[in-house]
Amino acid sequence: MKLMFASDIHGSLPATEQLLTRFAQSGARWLVLLGDVLYHGPRNALPEGYNPAQVAERLNTQAERIIAVRGNCDSEVDQMLLHFPITAPWQQVLLAQGRLFLTHGHLYSPENLPPLAAGDTLVYGHTHIPVAERRDDGITLFNPGSVSIPKGGFAASYGMLDGAVLSVQALEDDAVIARVEITP
Repeated sequence: MKLMFASDIHGSLPATEQLLTRFAQSGARWLVLLGDVLYHGPRNALPEGYNPAQVAERLNTQAERIIAVRGNCDSEVDQMLLHFPITAPWQQVLLAQGRLFLTHGHLYSPENLPPLAAGDTLVYGHTHIPVAERRDDGITLFNPGSVSIPKGGFAASYGMLDGAVLSVQALEDDAVIARVEITP
């Protein structure tokens, strides 16, 4: 299975356009949005090309291929514009290699893990910083960074699951920023 992950779009139309172009090129079956889709939030500056209504329209063209979770900046008002559900605080995807626990990162995070077993992966956003690592207890942590407001000196980025490999890739040129293999 091939999945694409994106987090923290924060209403940026140019980032959304680039993301959807990468999604079309990727061959991924699903686009997993890890929250903070339309609103920039009170602690972030307005991202380039801030246009939440247009971002909603563009994402709605892929509604049947989107799995999403709610971020700390998402609200019921945002749901009114989107044709796919975004109000679940978490979702799970079951793979042969283990479970992907999808969340934004403000409720569950590496510091506050949900009940996970060795071979499971916490997939989260929120920090805007890419992560792809396996802990000593066999749990994998994966954060695709942010497509619109990257932090920590990283490039705007998204994530891919291709077979058993999770990678964080730069939105601009597809360069691999971080990579980890998930195995049971």
